[in-house]
Amino acid sequence: MKKIVISKLFLYRHRFVIGYLILAVAFLILLFGLPVMSQSGLTDSEMQSSVDSVALNIEAPLKGDLVDLPYHLLQKASIKMFGLTPYAIKFPSILIGLCLGVLLILLLNRWFKNNVSLLASALVVLSTPFLFLAGNGTPLIMLVFWPTLLLWLGSKIQGEKRPKPVYSFLFALSLLLSIFTPYMVYFAVFCVIFVLVQPHLRFIVKSLPRLPFIITVLVVLVGMGLLVMNMVNHPDTLMELLFARGFEVKDFFSNITTGLSPVFSWRDTPTSVFLSPLMSLPTLALALVGLFSTTKGFFASRNSIASALVVFTLVITGFNPLAVVFFILPFAILTAHGIKYMLEKWYNLFPENPYARVAGIFPLIMLFGFIIIPSLTQYVNGYRYNPTVVGQFDFTLPVVNEHVKEGVLVAGDRYDFYRILQDKTGIRVVREVGDVPGDASIVSVLSGGADVGRNLKLSQIYTSHLRENSDIIYVYTVKGE
Repeated sequence: MKKIVISKLFLYRHRFVIGYLILAVAFLILLFGLPVMSQSGLTDSEMQSSVDSVALNIEAPLKGDLVDLPYHLLQKASIKMFGLTPYAIKFPSILIGLCLGVLLILLLNRWFKNNVSLLASALVVLSTPFLFLAGNGTPLIMLVFWPTLLLWLGSKIQGEKRPKPVYSFLFALSLLLSIFTPYMVYFAVFCVIFVLVQPHLRFIVKSLPRLPFIITVLVVLVGMGLLVMNMVNHPDTLMELLFARGFEVKDFFSNITTGLSPVFSWRDTPTSVFLSPLMSLPTLALALVGLFSTTKGFFASRNSIASALVVFTLVITGFNPLAVVFFILPFAILTAHGIKYMLEKWYNLFPENPYARVAGIFPLIMLFGFIIIPSLTQYVNGYRYNPTVVGQFDFTLPVVNEHVKEGVLVAGDRYDFYRILQDKTGIRVVREVGDVPGDASIVSVLSGGADVGRNLKLSQIYTSHLRENSDIIYVYTVKGE
């Protein structure tokens, strides 16, 4: 009987390709189905982001509207193409989430072996915080996207004896574009300090060919010069890039406490859009194991970067509690370190026993199954049925799009948001009932419109099962018609 050689089997030789294909299919299905499966409502931040995006015009850069400009341009194009719908509002984050997921996989694959990077990638891109970011129609995802892109481009420069100039140029360009995202100025400073302090990276910079180094410096200097000129004319831009709107120094430590509460708490916060715990307990345990494992050889750039990023996350969370989502990046790296440490310990127990190595696959599959499946279940069900979190979302827009086809819509506090509908439909949008034109025959009023104080007759009420107070729209007709 012919002896079976495991290393020559098709499934064994192509195990990583098959694994990445399965991960890619699952990731794409979840990503593009996000608004349907869970986050079908809109937060106040998403509505404001839509208003800011639609308000952009060709003179925006001259007026100082530079904060998150790339994201808002993409969101404006999406709304203009698909109309004012939850999916159109979230679509830019879905696309950027796709790029971010790919970048995280490439980064982990660059720093770790295939078996480690595949498992760590699955844990990160299928986790609750990552899926929330990709389904949230605000520029918050850019806070994670830019550093991940910069780290990956940096690894392409660091890992080559003669790095291609194109990677240096892309790194400089990405660094320039990133500083238009709040708090990324701090990340740029963090990168410079980290390179100066880290001996290995300092040696790499000194060893860079002159052309890539000169390109990088020139692009950064030109971009910083343009940014400084704009900030002189528009000081508010600087304040928004450095701090959150309305930030006060006395709130710094309370913001950190508020931001970290979903990470370590098992109870959802009434004022937070995050499900608790933000990271599952097994993932947190793996990250802590990874943090412990990096203490050996700490001054290697790959080992120390994750710890430095954790400190950076705490700093920016002090400015804005929502910035705690930046934890995704250091958690991804630390989780990979934890998986690497765990696999090495297992293989060291049985260095010459191939059966033990194969047998170790089954408990690994069970372990990661018990981590990923509950995380996905928490995400899908939590953003549908958890009353504490669902209360942070507004589910009015789909009902308006379905039932308000003509007449006048009284939007109240949501006037700026629903006014966008006027560009796509024949609906007239006003702020108050008193602003309704005299020739209107049908008047739709958003929830709470029972006391209209006009010669109107209530004809229909539309509701939603996703709201505690289910009434969404009151439809009136003018009496006598």
